[in-house]
Amino acid sequence: MSVGTATIDLMSRSVGRAPFVARDEEVAALLAAVERAGAGEPGLVLLGADAGVGKTRLLTHTARLATARGATVVISHCIDLGEIGLPYLPFADALHQLVDADCPGVAEVVAARPALRRLLPSGAAGSADPVRTGADEQAERLQLFDGVAAALAAAGTPERPLVLVLEDLHWADSSSRDLLRFLVARLRAEPVLLVGSYRADDLHRRHPLRPVLAELGRHPRVERIDLPPFTGEELRAFTTGLAGQPLPEAALRRIQRRSEGNAYFAEELMEARGAGADLPGTLADVLRARLEALDPEVQRLVRAASAAGRRVAEPLLRAVVVGPADDPDRHGAFDAALRDAVAHHVLVGEGRRIAFRHALLAEAVYADLLPGEQVALHRDYLLASAADPALATPAERAHHALLSHDNRLALLASRDAAREAGRVLAPAEELRHLETVLRLWPGVPTAAEDLGEERVDVLLAAAAAGGRAGLGDRAVAMAREAVAAVEPPGAAGAARGDGAEPRRVAALRTTLARHLLGAERVDEALRETDRALEALADLDGTPDAARAWALATHARAALNSDLDDQAEVSAAAAVDEARAAGAADAEADALISLAVLVVDDRDRAADLLTVALHRARDAGDTTTELRCTYNLAANRYYSGRLDEAAATTGVGLELAARSGLTWSAYGVELRLFAEIVRYARGDLTPPAPTADPGPPRAASAVDGVQMYAAVARGDADAVERGLSLLHGQHDDTMITLIAGGCAVDALTGAGRLDEAVALAHELIDEISRVWSDYFLGGIWLSALGIAALADQAAADRLAGRDPAPRLDLGARLLNRAVVTADRGRPRGGQLGPEGRAWLARAHAEHARLLGVADPGAWAAAVTEFDYGYRYELARTRWRHAEALLGAGDRAAAGEAAAAALAEARAMGAAPLVTAVTDLARRGRLDVPGVVAGGSAVLTGREAEVLALAAEGLSNRQIGERLYISGKTVSVHMSRVLDKLGAGGRAEAVAIAHRRGLLGV
Repeated sequence: MSVGTATIDLMSRSVGRAPFVARDEEVAALLAAVERAGAGEPGLVLLGADAGVGKTRLLTHTARLATARGATVVISHCIDLGEIGLPYLPFADALHQLVDADCPGVAEVVAARPALRRLLPSGAAGSADPVRTGADEQAERLQLFDGVAAALAAAGTPERPLVLVLEDLHWADSSSRDLLRFLVARLRAEPVLLVGSYRADDLHRRHPLRPVLAELGRHPRVERIDLPPFTGEELRAFTTGLAGQPLPEAALRRIQRRSEGNAYFAEELMEARGAGADLPGTLADVLRARLEALDPEVQRLVRAASAAGRRVAEPLLRAVVVGPADDPDRHGAFDAALRDAVAHHVLVGEGRRIAFRHALLAEAVYADLLPGEQVALHRDYLLASAADPALATPAERAHHALLSHDNRLALLASRDAAREAGRVLAPAEELRHLETVLRLWPGVPTAAEDLGEERVDVLLAAAAAGGRAGLGDRAVAMAREAVAAVEPPGAAGAARGDGAEPRRVAALRTTLARHLLGAERVDEALRETDRALEALADLDGTPDAARAWALATHARAALNSDLDDQAEVSAAAAVDEARAAGAADAEADALISLAVLVVDDRDRAADLLTVALHRARDAGDTTTELRCTYNLAANRYYSGRLDEAAATTGVGLELAARSGLTWSAYGVELRLFAEIVRYARGDLTPPAPTADPGPPRAASAVDGVQMYAAVARGDADAVERGLSLLHGQHDDTMITLIAGGCAVDALTGAGRLDEAVALAHELIDEISRVWSDYFLGGIWLSALGIAALADQAAADRLAGRDPAPRLDLGARLLNRAVVTADRGRPRGGQLGPEGRAWLARAHAEHARLLGVADPGAWAAAVTEFDYGYRYELARTRWRHAEALLGAGDRAAAGEAAAAALAEARAMGAAPLVTAVTDLARRGRLDVPGVVAGGSAVLTGREAEVLALAAEGLSNRQIGERLYISGKTVSVHMSRVLDKLGAGGRAEAVAIAHRRGLLGV
């Protein structure tokens, strides 16, 4: 039996009594989505409706149809535990179903991805997990997300696509919401359809699902279905199906008026009417009347079940109702009551759980309990799960402990729940549980003794969880409170009153500093590391890992504050201390800072990074190893050693893929470098399609660096893509720089020169405000802006206009490039080969802007780009050839043009091929593969008209010169504009001149 069939059979027990009517449009949309998934177009369908309208009924019916067509359907649920939450519950449940059903391919994925075992029941066994750093846990969480995506992809095939239904997303925990967003971002060609349902009427303004739905709704593979209540005719069909015959018109109108088309309310009203009762006024009255008609033992069981929410494990419910005594009679009474509750359509079986037929019924039963009854039931659940911990998860125990007002047991259960959340890599839930522990702490005098840890330890754990969850400010607050807990007021720095151990104070301040760095509060981090070092100042000289970490963190904070001298001293001391203390992790951290500080010898910096790499590898710290590899790749690239950079990025990407860290921070950085190096070395081919585009921000960054090659290839949509990325939903200034600069270049190539110049200035101003006035990318933007201005000035001169305003703008851009090269040098070191090349290019473009043929300036730019930057070297040779031609050196111009054209053709740089060919034709240069002079583009008369227009003549004057009417001249000019793709006479003249259609 397939997973889908098994699930549907169970679900049918909860909704099979009522007929399925109407909803044809929604069923068609869902089945179409299933078909698209089978054809390699995965997606997510979000089904929203008010409670009771019929979401589950629709999904169950569609699941039956999809299964009949061959799909594998898995249905899982979120549950309501208030603020507690069970991390990844719907996905863990789905994975469990797939493994239990022996779904082909899934077992192999689980075996190959150890992180997935955390979500399976067997994953809880074994020894405690080792202590992980925040980066390690982020990496492992990414491995877990990758594993879930791989398991779902393996479970589906084109013939049997996987349909994963996630019910009640309004109750989803934070980690499940994160995982859902990740999966949607990953969708490419997998035969998988995700379907999520939620109560629209539960989504208040601050509900955590609201922003997730808004974000998902913008994704092209996400479809939203809003399920309305029944219309009058649909309700008639529904009630007829329930009753087996049409209702009297008056009865139907009363049910329609009371239910307002809500299917569940209408069904309950029908049930009450069938029992001979007057129709109650509200749904709560209906449900209360249904419960009161049951046997007292059944009522007791149903009330006990309601305290667990809509669903409860059968063994747990049995333990609560039967009690600790192993009395066969009581077990028999439980079984009889359960059968009666199922027979009366109050409870149903759902896999391993007992569930209310509808969540509204569970809520109504629980709300009807007196407060004391609620507390007593929660305590019964707590006692039952305490007697047999296997009956409930730590989070469920914490939930019942809190609602039974047992602070001590709630504290213990919340701490266990935090550990469990940490084990399954759910930091947001872990933080929430730890905050509960801290809130309960003052009311439990024996808290430290019961937990076996001090409050400061819980604070540190909460800070770490906050950092891993991306809640930097919350992490800082927890870490700061931990410092305050061991160091009394007024004792900061030198004072160590009340016996506070200096080493512990220093370690806590170092931890606080690292959280501050994570939150980009650099000045505060530097102050905390200063205080940490002061606390350790009077200790003996015994090597100490705490001192090593304090020094290493101080070095990083000083580095980020541009206090390079302090950073170097601290980093060097940290390396010595770490080596003496055997703290390899602190040593690697400090070595990276030292390498960044080496500005005058990139080879020495690379040597330091290599040592750090080996230390990280020896310590088994994959995340730091990847970080070192990234820094080595950056070192080689900015040294102009592109072949070495390519080799290093290749090694790093293999490590990232092997470790499941493809989309970690440094995995992404390595991928960006790989694309940049590939482009710089002249590989302009579009990237191979991938089924794994990564999370949205990473995907935007990758799309951004791929714009370099797109512009060089001359992709028709390059301008639109660049502008779309520039104005996309990201807050990454690097994407703004790269996508924006490429858009400037593409606009210039498209002849949209005013837009190109305006955008270059806009980018320089915007990025200067975020980074600094002299950010190095400003040299590139300035050179591109001057190039656009030079094209404008050339057009002005051809049209007889004064280019003086362009010259003023160009002078300012050149000055910015020169000053940036002087003041913005990396950490006071030498400008790298790429920076020097673009500075030389800015000077050469400025000479072109002035109308001066300066072969020397262009030759200097050629020399600077000749470090392996293949595309820009060819483009610069084109301009060099143009300058040589203008200076009268035709032979040298021909050689430069021939070299540029050969490279452009080899790379597939179509716009550059056209530009060099046009130059050769216009200048009558002897270049292989180019026929000099002439053109078949324009007729003889059209060429004559355009030549006279280039002299500034009007249509009437041209007509008089050629002895034709002004109207005929207008017709010829329209044809010229159409053939050249020009928007006006001036642009047509500029294009014709550039393409050699008007002679030299």
